[in-house]
Amino acid sequence: MKTISLLTALCLAVGVPAQAESLFKPIELKDQELAQLRGRYVLPGRIVSFGVIMSSTWKNSAGESIGAKVQMQMQHTTIKPQFYVTTYDAAGDGPTPTAGTGSVSGGAGLNQTSGVTQSVRSAGDYNTAYNNVSIDISRNGTAPASSDPGQPLGDSVSRSNSAGTITVSPSGGGVQLAIQANGQGSSVQKLAAGGLFQATNLIGAGNQVSNLTQLGVVLRDNAPASGAAMDQNIAQLRGLRAMGM
Repeated sequence: MKTISLLTALCLAVGVPAQAESLFKPIELKDQELAQLRGRYVLPGRIVSFGVIMSSTWKNSAGESIGAKVQMQMQHTTIKPQFYVTTYDAAGDGPTPTAGTGSVSGGAGLNQTSGVTQSVRSAGDYNTAYNNVSIDISRNGTAPASSDPGQPLGDSVSRSNSAGTITVSPSGGGVQLAIQANGQGSSVQKLAAGGLFQATNLIGAGNQVSNLTQLGVVLRDNAPASGAAMDQNIAQLRGLRAMGM
């Protein structure tokens, strides 16, 4: 259980390119923090690959949809993490949705939370909204095969149709996917500063919204030879001594 907790913290941290360079810098832990450590740990050499896939989609009552997917894959040979973006849309065959007359108010405190924050607020009828975070940890595996990840994310990337507009942009050292649905509401999904934020506000009717984030970690379970393990332990102890512990 502690392994999964540590990996979760690692996943949220390495999902932010601006922080990746300082991720493995040594920091001195307080006695209170050391007293709470239990169970196993994962050495960086055991991580084969780490990946993030984020997707946001809005589909209105006419069947029109707008969405985007952002992904990043890190391996031991990765020099600098990079997010890649794919946007998509689809036409519908139903009548143009009536603009919603509902109103969603409050919620200012949601932007001041840390960790994983999920929110769905609806002032309309027959809506479906889904926020989800999944973590997949596999062992003795290999890095996923490379495929066309989309275009590199530099400045903001936008796409629009009758359903609305989705904008993917850098945010706080991370990435944000925001949807403004025409007369139906809005949604936002953001990964930054070691935290994940997913929120949907609905003011119309008959909408289907999803914000999904998948974190994938592949571990190498092959244990090093006894001599190599001993050398590694000694090297770690020397590092602690150099830090004054």
